[in-house]
Amino acid sequence: MTIQKQKDRLQVDQKLPTMPWYVQQFIEYKLPDLSPSTLLEYIRDYEIFFDWLIQEGISTGPDIHSVTLEQLESLRMEQVTAYRIYLTTYKEQKNSRITLSRKLSSLRSLFHYLSQIAEDENFYPLLKRNIMAKIEIKRVHKPKDTAAKLKGKLLEEDELFDFVDYVRTGYAADVSDNKQALYAHEHNAIRDAAIVSLILNSGLRVSEVVNLNMDDVDMNNRMLYVSRKGNQDETFKTPVYFRERAKEDIQAYLELRAARYPTPKREKAFFLAIKNGEKEGKRMTKRAMQAMIIKYAKAFGKPSLTVHKLRHSFATDYYLQNDIYKTKEQLGHASTETTEIYAHLTDKTMSEAIDR
Repeated sequence: MTIQKQKDRLQVDQKLPTMPWYVQQFIEYKLPDLSPSTLLEYIRDYEIFFDWLIQEGISTGPDIHSVTLEQLESLRMEQVTAYRIYLTTYKEQKNSRITLSRKLSSLRSLFHYLSQIAEDENFYPLLKRNIMAKIEIKRVHKPKDTAAKLKGKLLEEDELFDFVDYVRTGYAADVSDNKQALYAHEHNAIRDAAIVSLILNSGLRVSEVVNLNMDDVDMNNRMLYVSRKGNQDETFKTPVYFRERAKEDIQAYLELRAARYPTPKREKAFFLAIKNGEKEGKRMTKRAMQAMIIKYAKAFGKPSLTVHKLRHSFATDYYLQNDIYKTKEQLGHASTETTEIYAHLTDKTMSEAIDR
């Protein structure tokens, strides 16, 4: 189990006792099939919903643990509509359409379980009436729409090479009058270039890069072993190839890793960082990696570029040379529907190809 999953599982265990008994039963039912991160999102969504029921007087108990099945069963359509409006307007955390859709999907999953799967001692459903079955959740991020938002925000063709070179050497010239920034770059440039090059030549997610261990990297065969999103077998790691052009950057990092980022023997992480005031290297965090990419992207003149858009940049380039099924496997998508984004991103190239 990755470090992030361990943290999320701990939070699930801490929050679950505060939930009503039937939610605890539902989470336990889902435990073998969903990641701790997804289960934690479910619980957070239910916290918001149950708190709202109490605020509106729909549930009269003192806390969310006391929300009853009867209160869920008696919900009316106008109350569910009011909750949807609340999700789009409440100040603490205004929700986008995608977030709103996910929160409603969480409720639908719970209500479906209570009305169609779970049974009482007499073999009757726990929930006799499922108001959420009436709620239509529209798909909000179609591949074509996502592609339209990404156009012009990714690295294309020679930019993939140029950005790696910029991280490795070019950035230094732009911060030459800033001693602190220059020192940090001199210390981390080879590592940063290796990270950027790896993503641009494999399409790994940032979490997959962060969780890489030393024994996950096979330089001879240009292969990585990664814990892929959605894979519930914690012991299995998916083999993923990276392009030849990344090998030199990764090798350069390996040659200085031990000397520049000294670590205790127990530290297995592939990419390391040393925090200010500390002497030993530790696994580089997801947040640090994201901030690092944003820093270089702004200086490079691509302020909209993020670590996930590096993955999109690789995928678009890879799709031009391979079919949708190979692209799906390389990226670790659950279905080709997600991979269709890159078909839309390359529409212009495809139209030129058919003319030729």
